[in-house]
Amino acid sequence: MRVTKFSASIPLSTGTLFSALPLAPALQVTLTELGWHAINPLQAAMLPEALAGRDLIVQASPGSGRTVAFTVALLHHLDPRRFDVQALVLCPTRERVQHVAQCIRDCVRAARHVKVVALMHGAAMRPQIDSLIHGAHVVVGTPGRVVDHLDAGSLDLRAIGILVIDDAESMLDLGLVDDVGFAASRCPKSRQTLLFSTSFNSDLDPEVERFSRLWLRKPRRIAHLPD
Repeated sequence: MRVTKFSASIPLSTGTLFSALPLAPALQVTLTELGWHAINPLQAAMLPEALAGRDLIVQASPGSGRTVAFTVALLHHLDPRRFDVQALVLCPTRERVQHVAQCIRDCVRAARHVKVVALMHGAAMRPQIDSLIHGAHVVVGTPGRVVDHLDAGSLDLRAIGILVIDDAESMLDLGLVDDVGFAASRCPKSRQTLLFSTSFNSDLDPEVERFSRLWLRKPRRIAHLPD
């Protein structure tokens, strides 16, 4: 699905069409079919940087379109010919995992042989292990269940090209930071990392700042806060 890296020096504006981006034809077709035509303010701010492969800390309120934004970014960098786990999205809750996994599946339905696996507590390990054995390109999971699979040897993150940490404050509130850090430590240091904060405050939580210093490489910060 990968085409080319996007130059972050090329600005986007709200209302720019997704079709103006250098995305794979199959992804362009699916975005149009899903009714995602015009880029919103958050997507205009972050997509040039994300498509260029830079690490980002993104402050975005719920409903800002962050799921579509990071889905487009991770699929842009995906190589369907490599049957390895290339993208990992960590979400704080089972419900969020299901939502994100479905969004990604919707976006790859026009592309053949791209497999998305959801890993979460409340579901049996064995079917998840079987899905991973058969191969996956994208894994979406709660940090604890991802760690379970890493400990069991059923999940290999050595080919990860992009790591998405969704809703960092909820990870803190639920005591998941150590699990997130363990998963991040099993990914290549050369990966791209996108960390999303849903805080409405202008300053990030100090623990989120500490985590970003450990696991992100010279991240750009993008704030899309309500007026």
